[in-house]
Amino acid sequence: QVQLVESGGGLVQPGGSLRLACVASGGKFNFVAMGWYRQAPGKQRELVATITNTDNTNYADFVKGRFTISRDNAKSTVYLEMNDLAPEDTAVYYCNLRTYVITYWGQGTQVTVSS
Repeated sequence: QVQLVESGGGLVQPGGSLRLACVASGGKFNFVAMGWYRQAPGKQRELVATITNTDNTNYADFVKGRFTISRDNAKSTVYLEMNDLAPEDTAVYYCNLRTYVITYWGQGTQVTVSS
């Protein structure tokens, strides 16, 4: 059973930066893509960024060059570097791993952007 554990969330002031990490463990898996999604209170979960097993990346429009997704295959880890954070980025950020047969989700990490 694959487990995803996110870390790196917290409270940051507007304009600040955070780096989220998601470690995958629990067995061998051939992933198609890993990614980050977020869900703000009262809103649906939305895509933030994804990265495939061939390192193709995809970003939501609201990222606007502020966020960067990357991965370290040796560490089974995917990162999300977030810069120039704004209050509207406040949400629970979830890690996602998609294989050919199943999709896994982490428990989420809270990101709060406030002065």
